[in-house]
Amino acid sequence: MTGAADTAPTPATVPGRRPGFGRLLVAEWTKLRSVRSTLWSLLLLVLVSLGFTALFTSLTMATWDDMTDADRVSVQADPVGFILGSGMFLGQLAICVLGVLVMASEYSTGMIRASLLAVPRRLPMLAAKAIVFALVVLVVGVAVSFGSFFLGEAIVGGKVPVSLGDDGVLRAVFGGGLYLAMLGLFSLAIGAIVRHPAGGITGVIGFVLVLAPLTNLLPGTIGDYVHDYLPSEAGVMIATTHQGEDALLGPWQGYGVFALWTFALLVLAGLLLKRRDA
Repeated sequence: MTGAADTAPTPATVPGRRPGFGRLLVAEWTKLRSVRSTLWSLLLLVLVSLGFTALFTSLTMATWDDMTDADRVSVQADPVGFILGSGMFLGQLAICVLGVLVMASEYSTGMIRASLLAVPRRLPMLAAKAIVFALVVLVVGVAVSFGSFFLGEAIVGGKVPVSLGDDGVLRAVFGGGLYLAMLGLFSLAIGAIVRHPAGGITGVIGFVLVLAPLTNLLPGTIGDYVHDYLPSEAGVMIATTHQGEDALLGPWQGYGVFALWTFALLVLAGLLLKRRDA
């Protein structure tokens, strides 16, 4: 026999009542942590970032005396950018994939219908998902960034001394986590727009890895502007301590450009979410 407690409607199912934003955050956190791809993607981010940081920095130091003067000067000018770029360049792909899957997988599995049935107001649902995902990636990203820095510092310190107290270093290391968090939101927006995991992942990787080398083929200042204002190229500047003489943007300016790209895509994702069928 079913008890009264089992048949009583929950606050979320009472006609006319809408779940508060706090409950949306809890619901999105529950969905995020209950999916296997979340754990495996974040674990892959940690392993790839730390593993390749140790590998590339060790190989660089082992061949230090055989390097050209230009290569040594490049490492010495921005040791933090060198350390973080060694592993996080590949580790960021895990965030690209996870960001797309957080949204696109709901469409591929049909889960989006249940989500929108429970939360008819679509924009708060998207906002809650974005906030929860960004915070998770920020926490893990900052931890990975500091871990990579301390690991790389121990390896390169003998030839390229660097510490958190140096000018711009703390900002750059923390900026590694900020970059990954914004990249996660960027990928989530692409996933919400495309709605297909494979297409969304291809699009994000195209933005991050493919477009930048292609823009180098553009002639003159046009190529410079297009390259430097690409989302990933602009955003990653927050994780560096030294910009080249020809750089068009500073660290926070570049991150601002990345934020504008992400905000524009999230707005587009919200508009499409409201207009399209689930």
